[in-house]
Amino acid sequence: MVLSDICIETDRLILRVPQIEDFDRYAQMLADEAATRYIGGSAPRAAAWRRFLQMPGAWLLQGFGMFSVLEKASGLWMGQIGPWKPDGWPGNEIGYAFHPDAWGQGYALEAGVASIDWAFEHLGWDSIVHCIAPANAASIALAQRFGSRHIGPAQMPAPYQDSPTEMWGQSRSEWLARSNLRRDG
Repeated sequence: MVLSDICIETDRLILRVPQIEDFDRYAQMLADEAATRYIGGSAPRAAAWRRFLQMPGAWLLQGFGMFSVLEKASGLWMGQIGPWKPDGWPGNEIGYAFHPDAWGQGYALEAGVASIDWAFEHLGWDSIVHCIAPANAASIALAQRFGSRHIGPAQMPAPYQDSPTEMWGQSRSEWLARSNLRRDG
């Protein structure tokens, strides 16, 4: 698999492996307290750089990671979404984080459907989870729109072991039974 060849197109979006030109918008997102409230808090640009490198590293070493999500019309980086499985993680996660100016436009749902399809097809996963802070109503609502159900509390690895986390998820067969989600978005 050549990483530069991995690209998914939806009606309005392009999902691809992160590239260096995505960093400025990523750093903007990580500087925003509202955008990072449930993903470890805001970070200055230098710390954002180190966090940014996680996804290209995951792609290189594991063969998957979250996709960069670009708006087709503008080419603007909107966020990241997709398969994510750090060491010690409680399941095969479809994670997501979006820049505040992408909120409320349906981009996360559109990109999420494409990335879940990709994960089940290319990674052979039997199930997916979303690890969500209990107070993160927007992420819970998105997980429910994907058809995920509440599984219960998640035990996260260090250094996240003290962060309250709820797990939402579904099996491959549950996802495939909801083919209308992929048609209707």
